[in-house]
Amino acid sequence: MASALKIRATVICLRDNKVLLVRKTQKKWNLPGGRVEFDEAPPQAAQRELLEEIGIQAEQLDFVTQLELFETLHHVFHAQLPASQAPQPLNEIAECRWFPLEFLENRRCHKAVHRLFKEAEVA
Repeated sequence: MASALKIRATVICLRDNKVLLVRKTQKKWNLPGGRVEFDEAPPQAAQRELLEEIGIQAEQLDFVTQLELFETLHHVFHAQLPASQAPQPLNEIAECRWFPLEFLENRRCHKAVHRLFKEAEVA
């Protein structure tokens, strides 16, 4: 029997030609985001995940695309974060950092990051 598709809100945050990535302890770098709860819409999940993972609410959140990768349905958003606030790792997030876009090719990134980013830029 096939496993159920996970539903995830995935958030791309860009600033000065850099992308914000988050990392759990002993895990690869990933885009902020997480599971869409049964009682919320994907944009609500995206905002909630940003608050839970980096302590910031997006000033602007735009839907980009929906993409199925590795048994997960990603609702992908671009988020504009307030320039006056620095992201801080919270809850399960051990680190969050701004990386040059070239870092997305790095093997230390989750396998879906480069593909999601590429698809979102095309959309």
